[in-house]
Amino acid sequence: MSYWIGKRVLVTGGAGFLGHFVVEKLLQRGCTEIVVPRSAEDDLRDEATIKRVLAANRPQVLIHLAAVVGGIGANRTNPGRFFYDNAIMGIQLMEHARRAGVEKFVCLGTVCAYPKFTTVPFKEIDLWNGYPEETNAPYGLAKKMLLVQAQAYRQQYSFNAIYLLPVNLYGPRDNFDLESSHVIPALIRKCIEARESGQSRILAWGTGTASREFLYVKDAGEAIVLAAERYNKAEPVNLGSGEEIRIRELAELISELCGFQGTVVWDSKQPDGQPRRRLDTQRAREDFGFCASTALRTGIRETIEWYEDVRRINGVSVGAR
Repeated sequence: MSYWIGKRVLVTGGAGFLGHFVVEKLLQRGCTEIVVPRSAEDDLRDEATIKRVLAANRPQVLIHLAAVVGGIGANRTNPGRFFYDNAIMGIQLMEHARRAGVEKFVCLGTVCAYPKFTTVPFKEIDLWNGYPEETNAPYGLAKKMLLVQAQAYRQQYSFNAIYLLPVNLYGPRDNFDLESSHVIPALIRKCIEARESGQSRILAWGTGTASREFLYVKDAGEAIVLAAERYNKAEPVNLGSGEEIRIRELAELISELCGFQGTVVWDSKQPDGQPRRRLDTQRAREDFGFCASTALRTGIRETIEWYEDVRRINGVSVGAR
């Protein structure tokens, strides 16, 4: 906890899904000087805005979580936007953080940066062994370039930038908009709405044969704060749970926990995405002591409870971030 006492910390995306829990973890550790830029006032794609935010707040630690993200559908619809917005925001932010004398830059990458066909479990040394899965390659490559930048800046400027690779995240405060959500919130919403309306089936994308690893967002927040405290190396680090599940089995689990007793119909005309995802998390465990503590079943149950609470309070079906 002593690391954070008196530290000025800027968290981009700190009001978002993951950022909310990172800020919560910082507060629990005694960090009181936390700045969270808001996209409505501070467009971090704009160089002048970045300069102004850094000059006004003089952060010692910068945790870059802000990103333009979405599921397979959103990636297919917005490949140019997902590439440009994520690349320009991260590249300019890191450059001006270096110029402003930021002591440590924590950059969030993405599992989408890995090659489409990667030996399971994915090891960090596999990152450059092929091209990412096509539907999210522009997003994955934009984020991957920030690893190149971080390593180049460490080599030339001794800039302490670290790069973390989280697997698919889920949990309370996730995005439940079916146009842009990821698989867990999308299935939760579909199952709850079908249960309430008496529908006998829901539609899911793909064949259900692909598998994924998921990391509960509260565990991800803990991992990021631990890495900020303890990790100071050039090599990227995977953040995951070690728990892999097929999408078909995931749909069955969510149906059970939501109380939906109907059928899941698979639309095989839609893409499955990357065939498998599971990360090797040895480096995170050994270098800064992170091990995920939330089982998938427990995390999904808590996510469902949060979403149903939001629906009752707001009287709407789309949970706000």
